Amino acid sequence: MKSLTEYMTFNVNSRRGFVNITPDIRKLVTKSQVKEGLCLVNAMHITASVFINDNETGLHSDYEKWLEHLAPHEPIDQYKHNDTGEDNADAHLKRQVMGREVVVAITDGQLDFGPWEQIFYGEFDGKRPKRVLVKIIGE
Repeated sequence: MKSLTEYMTFNVNSRRGFVNITPDIRKLVTKSQVKEGLCLVNAMHITASVFINDNETGLHSDYEKWLEHLAPHEPIDQYKHNDTGEDNADAHLKRQVMGREVVVAITDGQLDFGPWEQIFYGEFDGKRPKRVLVKIIGE
């Protein structure tokens, strides 16, 4: 069995943002030389996410609006977590909704996506570097 482990670092300049990482993941699948297997992509920080959806700006705007409605950033004193001196309780909640990781099948050396699927890094408490783990295993 073959395997590849890589770490990617993201530093989103705004508090929140979405980054399409599909091209980077495709390059890693090629590098791994795995023809049949699985690709795990995992946000290694508790205020960031990895998810799969459509690469459409209207949808990304809808996510932003929906997530802010579910867990508004302000007022920051509405969250017990922020009593610790942090101001990112909302980011933890947004991450919980959007998810920690994705697993995508690799078939014939390619990510085996459904129509329109892309992999995204979601940032909910940015302006600092955060890591993403990519683990590819298979034959």
